[in-house]
Amino acid sequence: MKLLVITAIEEFSKEIKLLLKKSNINIYSYKNVNGFRDLSEESVGSNWFAGEMDESQSIIFFAFVKKTNVDDFFTRADEFNAKQKTLSKIHVVVLNIEKSN
Repeated sequence: MKLLVITAIEEFSKEIKLLLKKSNINIYSYKNVNGFRDLSEESVGSNWFAGEMDESQSIIFFAFVKKTNVDDFFTRADEFNAKQKTLSKIHVVVLNIEKSN
């Protein structure tokens, strides 16, 4: 059993749900969250209009899944990200579950 954690901008919510379904992951939890990025270290040239602190509406998903479903989801997320013309991507991590009940 693995714990799949997915984060992205809220606009990708519908696509993530579809990717989960296509990967046979039918049970999951999700929550809207505020994404945050500290831009204070970027030069003025690369950060012309933005302030030092940047917040965005984001979403986080959690799912306990079998390894085969994890690999399938990673493949689908990589394909989705490769097609994006924006800087935003779907971010995915997987954690091993040592014990559960």
